[in-house]
Amino acid sequence: MKEDPRHAGNVVLLRGGCLWLLAALILAWSLVALNFGLPLIKDIFPGKTTRVLQAHIDFLLMTALILGLYAAKTPLPWHVRWAMVVGAFTNSSLFLLQAMFPALDSPTPPEGVFPKIFLVYLLTSLVVTSYGFGKAAVIVFRSTFDARPIK
Repeated sequence: MKEDPRHAGNVVLLRGGCLWLLAALILAWSLVALNFGLPLIKDIFPGKTTRVLQAHIDFLLMTALILGLYAAKTPLPWHVRWAMVVGAFTNSSLFLLQAMFPALDSPTPPEGVFPKIFLVYLLTSLVVTSYGFGKAAVIVFRSTFDARPIK
């Protein structure tokens, strides 16, 4: 499949940004439902409502970062694009997991396999997200020193 030159090879950023914006909208409606005390939503998110709000804001922030870097139209390597999109989801989902499983939202992590998996997920998310956005920022920054004349 041939890449559309309008996307500078970064179409995965556009797709990811749109998906995470939709996730933020779903969470906004979930917050409204929580505010009205809808039992089904309260059953899904029995933890702190603030964690749902944090997930909502984080999805919006990640969407803005992804679409902003997409708008730069600087070609990025596939591994950077995917690290940004996957990292944006995993980073935001950490708050969701804490809202869904309140035991994970404790200053002292509980014992068991699930909390250990959560910790690995958290640390992996931080590394992937930092790599993707950090590398993209360096690439876009370096592109501003390109010697080609501006048309």
